Amino acid sequence: MSNTKARILSTVIGMAVAGLAQTAGADTLRLLTWGGYAPEDVVAMFEAETGHTVEVTLSNNEEMIAKLRATAGGGFDLAQPSQDRIAGPQEEFRIYKPIDMSQIDQSQFIPSMLEATMTNTTVGGEVYGVPHVWGTSGLVVDTSKAAGVKDYTDLCAPEVAGKVSYRLKRPTLIGFAFAMGMDPFAAYGDEAAYTDIMQKVEAKLIECKPNVKTYWGGGDELMNLVRSGEVVAAMAWDTGGWKLNADNPDVTFVAPASGALGWIDTFALPAKGQADEAAYAWINFVMRPEIAAKITATAGNFTASKGADAFADDALKARYQASFPPEAVDNIKWYPPVPAGLEAIEGGVLDRVKAAN
Repeated sequence: MSNTKARILSTVIGMAVAGLAQTAGADTLRLLTWGGYAPEDVVAMFEAETGHTVEVTLSNNEEMIAKLRATAGGGFDLAQPSQDRIAGPQEEFRIYKPIDMSQIDQSQFIPSMLEATMTNTTVGGEVYGVPHVWGTSGLVVDTSKAAGVKDYTDLCAPEVAGKVSYRLKRPTLIGFAFAMGMDPFAAYGDEAAYTDIMQKVEAKLIECKPNVKTYWGGGDELMNLVRSGEVVAAMAWDTGGWKLNADNPDVTFVAPASGALGWIDTFALPAKGQADEAAYAWINFVMRPEIAAKITATAGNFTASKGADAFADDALKARYQASFPPEAVDNIKWYPPVPAGLEAIEGGVLDRVKAAN
């Protein structure tokens, strides 16, 4: 081989090796997530700091599961299903891989949320999800007119007769059960016990019907009812209560005494993901309090990042801290996966409550 050819071959090999090194150092993270969870400025900061690139695909729970089922867990490196959409699909379809908790900076998480999510996403002794964005449903109260409403069953008090509202949906059944001193989640594995709890809740909701101005269907409908004063206390989401508080300081979200009902969107690793290092780097990056606050500003909900509320917008921070002192956060009742058959029981209860005179 001539010296010239040798130099050319050496140069080509060197370029190829350099190219491979660059690719390995800048793995692309294919992220399957919700709108607002990966803001452009956060993605840019992550890419600049780590050398990884991020490809964002927006989705929802149903689509996430469908996409991962279709590929047996391929096509993405990190997904963000709700915590109650992990254990069941994993047991049935094997679409996730276990999370190596040694790769997660657990000190950045609110402990009670991390523990709850790990428990609810454990399959066969392995953890498949850690928490990210969360929210709750509880009470939205005009404190100048319904100061006595501290728990779900207080919506049935004579002081607020004809001026309350809630949805005829499962959160109402669950919330009333907790407020009545029962634990519906503990009965998830016992259909007879769950039926008994639901029968007691059904009787309470029928008894409470005269207090109900209307059963609201959409968020805008409820907000208009509260703004007009037709409704002074309701079951609703925390973000709705905080929006109303911006218009009227007497109206705010109240975490019920028996516990707000919480949902969590997680981080989960698809079974055939190819960039685990980038996925763990993203999780640890966005859980930094100052970065998490940027996601809250975009998504409108808080994250499980410990101390991130300190970096939030002052007005939102004040509303959050007023609604959720630490003890209220620790008392949130997180939705576990729903076993088969329970939705049919709940549907029958809701139909009978609706039909009752």
